[in-house]
Amino acid sequence: MGEGDGKFKDERPSEEVGGPSKHCSMNHSGQNHRRDRLLAGLKDDARFLKNWASKPLTTGAVSPSGKALTERMAETVDIQSDLPVIELGPGTGAVTKALLKRGVRPQNLFCVEFNPDFCALLRNRFPEVHILQGDAYALKKTLIDHGIERVSSVVSSLPLFTRPVADRIKLINSALSLMPNGGEFIQFSYALVPPVKTQELPAGSELTGSPWIMLNLPPARVWRYKATR
Repeated sequence: MGEGDGKFKDERPSEEVGGPSKHCSMNHSGQNHRRDRLLAGLKDDARFLKNWASKPLTTGAVSPSGKALTERMAETVDIQSDLPVIELGPGTGAVTKALLKRGVRPQNLFCVEFNPDFCALLRNRFPEVHILQGDAYALKKTLIDHGIERVSSVVSSLPLFTRPVADRIKLINSALSLMPNGGEFIQFSYALVPPVKTQELPAGSELTGSPWIMLNLPPARVWRYKATR
């Protein structure tokens, strides 16, 4: 019994007395956000699977790279340089998102994608990023056609093991020739060995490989080819 009027005071939390609380509303909003992210992920998986089924040699993967892998790929990209960062084979933008999270400026990021459907999707998702439809294996020509002669880093999700060794060597060596000392060509793969071996690189270039990233499905490694002068 309270003092004064002798009436019982109901001290239950407001959500019990007056209906749903703001906290419940926020929980509902969070659940909707998680649901939307899940649906978006499933749609991306479906897009990858469809493109892989029709063009397995150009798509290379049946689903987008996972967060642990994309963050490992982006973690050493130089975000202080004024030179462009080039992404090859962005697909639905999993690595693109990681590069932006890393701190790469959107206006400094150029994504080279061969598939026109993925290009349209990327332009919608990342309107400030430069999306270039072109052939990543003709890298110098594709970049020069867009006024780019020097780059700071190249981050690749291309299925290099579907191409002859000569094509892989040409691509990586071409990319390294566009970079200043310390620039990196970054590539992931599911294979036990790197797509291009050290002895096939320009003299003095360096190659390092990450441990297996087991949180990715399937597990993958990240290979870093460093330009040295």
